[in-house]
Order: sequence, then structure tokens, then C-alpha cells
Amino acid sequence: MFNNRWKKNLILSFLFTLVYLSTITLHIILPKQIAFAIQESEWDKLLENQAVQEIVNRIEQTWEKAYENYFGANLSSFTLTAETIAKQLYLWQYQTDKNPAVIWVWPRKKQIQLVLITPNQIPVIYSITDAERKTVLNTVKILTGEIVDPRMRHTESYLKPAQKLYRWIVTPIESELEKQQVDTILFCLGPGLRSLALSALHDGEKFLIEKYSVALITAFNMIETDYNQRKNMQVLGMGASEFIDHQSLPAVPTELKQITQKLWQGEAFINQDFTVENLQEQRQKRKFGIIHLATHAEFRSGKPSNSYIQFWQKEKLELDDIRNLQWHQPKVELLVLSACKTAVGDKQAELGFAGLAVQAGVKSALASLWYVSDVGTLALMNEFYQHFQKILLKAEALRQAQIAMLKGKVNLRKDELYGSNSRVKLPQELAVYRDANLSHPYYWAAFTIIGNPW
Repeated sequence: MFNNRWKKNLILSFLFTLVYLSTITLHIILPKQIAFAIQESEWDKLLENQAVQEIVNRIEQTWEKAYENYFGANLSSFTLTAETIAKQLYLWQYQTDKNPAVIWVWPRKKQIQLVLITPNQIPVIYSITDAERKTVLNTVKILTGEIVDPRMRHTESYLKPAQKLYRWIVTPIESELEKQQVDTILFCLGPGLRSLALSALHDGEKFLIEKYSVALITAFNMIETDYNQRKNMQVLGMGASEFIDHQSLPAVPTELKQITQKLWQGEAFINQDFTVENLQEQRQKRKFGIIHLATHAEFRSGKPSNSYIQFWQKEKLELDDIRNLQWHQPKVELLVLSACKTAVGDKQAELGFAGLAVQAGVKSALASLWYVSDVGTLALMNEFYQHFQKILLKAEALRQAQIAMLKGKVNLRKDELYGSNSRVKLPQELAVYRDANLSHPYYWAAFTIIGNPW
């Protein structure tokens, strides 16, 4: 009897020890998982208690974990609070002479939730109760469809969804933006919204970019916050005009020549010289602040290895391998992908697109949500680099380029591209585009600054 009791006590002691050790281990291994598992009812409780600072922390932790799970890596070591974020915005205000704000937007089942932080101000939260998640995400898809449909290229069919989304996402906070004289917005978007063409949102009179510079961020804790006004940066321009599995890009030689020889200083490599090995060799020879890749890139559903940047012939740089290139040593200020495509509304493809700058280890990225015509891409890039020369603020340079296009200051006449301050001779293959109007959002709204806007 004594022997049985001893065995029973021993087993109970063992089980207690096992549970205790398991609990400790889980707390060590999964410190962020608790924040990641927050439920709708918990959001409601935080809102009811007006715990806005905690809401910001929870959003940041939740979305950071989503990106880390997708990429299978620890992407940030920061734990900035709402108060610290407000102070950083104030510092940027002093450094850049701009007035930035951060807006977190996440679609919940029955409403949209917005959180706004401006320089040195406490967060403000808004609930838009007439916008269900299903309706909002469907409107995003409709907007993209109306913009990219070739049959709608000479219409304004995009205006209705663009105005709906503006009313849900921007209008509720616009009075506060005006009060704080905000001119630059960092949008931190939730699932289903990360492929939204933000610059195409419309208030009934103007597009969003006619009023604000815009950047897309993963989470504030995950972006590079340093501000360096780096002049005389050199460009490493690489790309291909011919492909095996993709349509040709005949404007690429002109694009690379214009950027590296006429607008900036740099080196250009095309077709057979467009390899990952050569890219790394050139980086070792010279410190290029900008890497410009004029090629196809796909952000697809599923794991990161399904998404890629196309190099010469059949060589692909998969998204999960891009970090191995160590573009953070030395730091690349800007990565440009001039011919991208993202699966709109697909949560995994969106994580790849929005997480591009973080995964690549660069300060900022400029990429497109859909394939823009070859000549449209040339026009946008030509304008962007012209403005970036003078402004040295990435989001503002892109904004000026997009405004020039929507205002009709960029167009094609016969065999030349006329920019706001330039003329570019077009290759013979692009003669079909002569006398084209490039003011439709299809040509400019796809392009997005990802990461640090400066």
C-alpha cells in the first residue's frame, strides 16, 4: 500500500514538474504569440476602455507577427510605444520640414478601425460603423479592376469605388489632418488592404496624392527611422528587355540609360549582364545608394519562395532569398522594382509586397501593384528621378511625378516622351503608343513607396 502511494506521489510530482517546465518554455519561446492571438471581443473591450495606447501596441505586435510568420524570420527588435512614435514623427518634422502622420487601418467584421498619430500628440481612434470588412475588401478589388481594365482606360469608372474608400479611410480623420497641417501619411494597413492603390483614392474633387505624400509601411516598429539627406547617391541600374516566360520590355534600355547617364550617376547592365552574381560583384566594387531593377517581379499567393524577381533567362531571385544579398551592409537607401504584379486581395501576396523593404533589408522600396505598360513605366520613372534629384524625399518625389502625369504634363507625341522638364526619344518598338495620354490612374497609381518615406 505504501509502495502504491509512493508511486502515485512520484507520478503526480513528475506531471506537475512537466507542466511547470512546459509553461516556462512556452513563455520563453513565444513571447509575442499572446499579443498575436487577440480576439474581436478584446478589441471591443480596449475600445470601450479608451485604451488607445494599448491598441497601438497590440496592432503593431499583431501585424509584426504576421510578417514574421510569413517570412519565417525575426524582422524587428524594436518595441516602440505610441508615445515614442509620436516623438519620432516630431523629430522627422524638424529634420524634413514636413508634417507626417501615421494611420493604422484595419477592417473588422462589422466596421473599419482607424488610429491616427501626429507629431507629439496622443493617438486618436475612429470607428467607421457603416463599412463591413467584406464590403470594404470587395471595393478594393473593384477599384483595381476598374483601373487596370483596358476597356475603361478612357473613362472615370474608377471614381465611385475610389470615393467610397476615401470616405471610409480618410474622411473621418481629415479634419484632424488639416488641423495638424499634415502633408505626409504613412499608412499601416491590415489584411486585404495592403494591395490598395492609395494614391488613387478620391475625395470627389482631388486624388489623395494631390493633398498628401503617401507611403505604405508594415508596422512602425519594422521600418528604418533614420533620416539622412544623402546627396550624390549612385544608381546601379540592371534589367532585361527580353524574357523567356514573360512579355518583352523594349523600353528598358532607354529607361536604364536615362536614369544612370542623364538623370543620375551610375552604372547600367542589361540582358546577359543582368545576373544576381553580377549584381553582387558591382555592389562590392562601389557603394550604390539606389538599386534599380527594370524587370518583371511577381508577388504571389503562398510561401515567399513563390514570389520572385526575374533576372536574365531563367534565373529568379525568390523573395525568401533576397535577404541573403545583405543590402543592409552597406545600407541601400532605395530599391526600385519598375515592373511588378501583386495578387490583389491575396493576404500572402500582400505580405510579400508590403514587406518588401523589410525583407530586402533596404530603407525604402518603390514598386508597382500591377503591370503598367512599358512606356507608362518609363514615363513614371523618368519623372520620379527628375523630382528626386531636387527634393531628396522619396514619397514627395513620387507624389510630384504622379501629379505631373495625372495633370497631363507627361505625354507621348510621335516618337518622343515629353516629361514635365524632359524629352526622351522612344525606341522603334514603342511607336504603337504614339500620341497616348498618360493621365489615367492605370499609368501612375500602381507605384508605391514602401517603408521610410524620406
